Amino acid sequence: MFYGEYEHSIDKKGRVIIPSKFRDFFREYHIEKLYVTRGLDKCLFVFTENEWRSLESKYRAMAFTRSDARKFNRLLFSGAVQIECDKQGRILLPKFLKDFADIKREIVIVGVSNRFEIWSKESWNEYYTQSKGSFEEIAENITSQEE
Repeated sequence: MFYGEYEHSIDKKGRVIIPSKFRDFFREYHIEKLYVTRGLDKCLFVFTENEWRSLESKYRAMAFTRSDARKFNRLLFSGAVQIECDKQGRILLPKFLKDFADIKREIVIVGVSNRFEIWSKESWNEYYTQSKGSFEEIAENITSQEE
Protein backbone atom coordinates (compact mmCIF):
# COMPACT_ATOMS: atom_id res chain seq x y z
CA MET A 1 0.00 0.00 0.00
CA PHE A 2 2.14 2.93 1.24
CA TYR A 3 5.91 2.64 1.14
CA GLY A 4 8.84 4.99 0.86
CA GLU A 5 10.03 8.36 2.08
CA TYR A 6 9.25 11.58 0.21
CA GLU A 7 10.31 15.15 0.89
CA HIS A 8 7.88 17.95 0.06
CA SER A 9 7.02 21.49 1.05
CA ILE A 10 3.74 22.91 2.23
CA ASP A 11 2.48 25.75 0.07
CA LYS A 12 1.32 29.10 1.49
CA LYS A 13 -2.26 27.86 1.76
CA GLY A 14 -1.21 24.87 3.89
CA ARG A 15 -1.55 22.25 1.16
CA VAL A 16 0.65 19.18 0.81
CA ILE A 17 1.22 17.31 -2.45
CA ILE A 18 0.63 13.60 -1.94
CA PRO A 19 3.31 11.43 -3.62
CA SER A 20 2.25 10.25 -7.08
CA LYS A 21 2.66 6.56 -6.13
CA PHE A 22 0.10 7.08 -3.36
CA ARG A 23 -2.26 8.91 -5.71
CA ASP A 24 -1.94 6.03 -8.20
CA PHE A 25 -3.03 3.69 -5.40
CA PHE A 26 -6.01 5.97 -4.64
CA ARG A 27 -7.10 5.87 -8.29
CA GLU A 28 -6.63 2.12 -8.61
CA TYR A 29 -8.76 1.41 -5.53
CA HIS A 30 -11.20 4.32 -5.96
CA ILE A 31 -10.15 5.98 -2.71
CA GLU A 32 -11.56 9.45 -2.33
CA LYS A 33 -11.61 10.12 1.41
CA LEU A 34 -8.66 10.18 3.74
CA TYR A 35 -8.53 10.72 7.48
CA VAL A 36 -5.73 12.68 9.11
CA THR A 37 -5.21 12.71 12.85
CA ARG A 38 -2.63 13.20 15.55
CA GLY A 39 -0.09 10.44 15.37
CA LEU A 40 2.51 9.16 17.75
CA ASP A 41 6.07 10.50 18.00
CA LYS A 42 4.98 13.99 16.90
CA CYS A 43 3.75 13.16 13.41
CA LEU A 44 0.38 13.00 11.65
CA PHE A 45 -1.23 9.70 10.68
CA VAL A 46 -3.12 9.51 7.38
CA PHE A 47 -5.50 6.61 6.73
CA THR A 48 -7.72 5.58 3.83
CA GLU A 49 -11.40 5.44 4.71
CA ASN A 50 -11.39 1.62 4.98
CA GLU A 51 -8.36 1.60 7.28
CA TRP A 52 -9.87 4.41 9.35
CA ARG A 53 -13.16 2.53 9.78
CA SER A 54 -11.27 -0.59 10.87
CA LEU A 55 -9.21 1.40 13.36
CA GLU A 56 -12.28 3.22 14.63
CA SER A 57 -14.09 -0.06 15.25
CA LYS A 58 -11.12 -1.47 17.16
CA TYR A 59 -10.69 1.55 19.42
CA ARG A 60 -14.42 2.06 19.92
CA ALA A 61 -14.52 -1.44 21.43
CA MET A 62 -12.02 -0.45 24.13
CA ALA A 63 -13.51 -0.21 27.62
CA PHE A 64 -14.36 3.44 28.24
CA THR A 65 -13.99 2.76 31.95
CA ARG A 66 -10.22 2.58 31.47
CA SER A 67 -8.59 5.97 31.84
CA ASP A 68 -5.86 5.30 29.28
CA ALA A 69 -8.42 4.15 26.69
CA ARG A 70 -10.49 7.32 27.20
CA LYS A 71 -7.45 9.56 26.88
CA PHE A 72 -6.17 7.81 23.78
CA ASN A 73 -9.57 7.87 22.07
CA ARG A 74 -10.11 11.53 22.93
CA LEU A 75 -6.77 12.58 21.51
CA LEU A 76 -6.97 10.38 18.43
CA PHE A 77 -10.56 11.11 17.43
CA SER A 78 -10.77 14.77 18.46
CA GLY A 79 -7.82 15.44 16.17
CA ALA A 80 -9.26 13.58 13.19
CA VAL A 81 -10.40 15.31 10.03
CA GLN A 82 -11.76 13.88 6.81
CA ILE A 83 -10.00 15.24 3.72
CA GLU A 84 -9.93 14.70 -0.02
CA CYS A 85 -7.21 15.31 -2.57
CA ASP A 86 -7.83 18.16 -4.97
CA LYS A 87 -7.30 17.75 -8.71
CA GLN A 88 -3.57 18.48 -8.32
CA GLY A 89 -3.19 15.72 -5.69
CA ARG A 90 -2.93 18.05 -2.71
CA ILE A 91 -4.50 17.87 0.72
CA LEU A 92 -5.13 20.75 3.11
CA LEU A 93 -3.79 20.28 6.62
CA PRO A 94 -5.65 22.16 9.37
CA LYS A 95 -3.56 24.54 11.45
CA PHE A 96 -4.11 22.63 14.71
CA LEU A 97 -2.64 19.47 13.17
CA LYS A 98 0.33 21.34 11.70
CA ASP A 99 0.90 22.88 15.13
CA PHE A 100 0.70 19.46 16.80
CA ALA A 101 3.38 18.03 14.50
CA ASP A 102 5.42 21.26 14.51
CA ILE A 103 5.07 21.45 10.73
CA LYS A 104 6.10 24.73 9.19
CA ARG A 105 7.21 24.33 5.57
CA GLU A 106 9.45 21.34 4.86
CA ILE A 107 7.91 17.92 5.43
CA VAL A 108 8.64 14.24 4.95
CA ILE A 109 5.88 11.81 4.00
CA VAL A 110 6.66 8.30 5.19
CA GLY A 111 4.78 5.23 3.93
CA VAL A 112 4.07 2.77 6.75
CA SER A 113 2.13 -0.01 4.99
CA ASN A 114 -1.55 0.64 5.84
CA ARG A 115 -1.08 4.36 6.56
CA PHE A 116 1.30 7.14 5.79
CA GLU A 117 2.72 9.70 8.13
CA ILE A 118 3.47 13.38 7.69
CA TRP A 119 6.43 14.71 9.65
CA SER A 120 8.16 18.04 9.85
CA LYS A 121 11.48 17.46 8.11
CA GLU A 122 13.35 18.41 11.26
CA SER A 123 11.37 16.01 13.48
CA TRP A 124 11.75 13.14 10.99
CA ASN A 125 15.50 13.65 10.70
CA GLU A 126 15.82 13.70 14.49
CA TYR A 127 13.63 10.61 14.90
CA TYR A 128 15.45 8.71 12.17
CA THR A 129 18.88 9.62 13.51
CA GLN A 130 17.94 8.48 17.00
CA SER A 131 16.27 5.26 15.82
CA LYS A 132 18.42 3.92 12.98
CA GLY A 133 21.20 2.65 15.24
CA SER A 134 18.83 0.37 17.12
CA PHE A 135 17.09 -1.08 14.04
CA GLU A 136 18.59 -4.55 14.44
CA GLU A 137 17.90 -4.64 18.18
CA ILE A 138 14.30 -3.56 17.66
CA ALA A 139 13.84 -6.18 14.94
CA GLU A 140 15.20 -8.87 17.23
CA ASN A 141 12.94 -7.78 20.10
CA ILE A 142 9.72 -7.65 18.14
CA THR A 143 10.33 -10.85 16.19
CA SER A 144 11.21 -12.79 19.36
CA GLN A 145 7.86 -11.70 20.85
CA GLU A 146 6.03 -13.31 17.92
CA GLU A 147 7.50 -16.75 18.51
